[in-house]
Amino acid sequence: MSFEDFKTKESVVIVYTGEGKGKTSAGLGLLVRALGNRWHVAFIQFIKYWGVSEHVMLRDIAPLFKDDLYFYKGGKGFYKAGDLSDNNISEKDHKLAAKTTYDEAMKAATSGKFELVICDEINNAVHDGLITVNQLSKLISSRAKNTSICLTGRDFPKELLPMADIVTNMTKVKHHFDDKYLANKGIDF
Repeated sequence: MSFEDFKTKESVVIVYTGEGKGKTSAGLGLLVRALGNRWHVAFIQFIKYWGVSEHVMLRDIAPLFKDDLYFYKGGKGFYKAGDLSDNNISEKDHKLAAKTTYDEAMKAATSGKFELVICDEINNAVHDGLITVNQLSKLISSRAKNTSICLTGRDFPKELLPMADIVTNMTKVKHHFDDKYLANKGIDF
């Protein structure tokens, strides 16, 4: 078999999921690769509203890439995450933030303006019931023909696997959080 036997897709659906660390980091690596290829990229982030390192980096590089990079930070934090959830935020507020973020993702994915739309932590939003599996399916199927989409977060819906082209399951072998160590700034967030 030679490379002449292979075809090229106009766009792909990429999923980074699983219990292991590295899903957002993989999405950011994809962002770097796409910007290096002079693509227009939208990075739409669900869940994380607190200050994380990627927010600083995206804010700082945005002026360099002007209209080639769009960043939207949505969400209201962890939801249904046991002791890690923020009890001061109502379910209604979580769902409204997820809907607003979903609308931003849909607008970016269907606009035809972006070659890549990264929806960071969207799988968590679906798993937690903040948006539906049907909404995620619609996002995938409605995207512009030339728009690749990357979906990160734990628990990607198994019934949507046939819609994906590349799926990577981040498998945790060991993480110091299990030994009651907090996440490290610059490494975990």
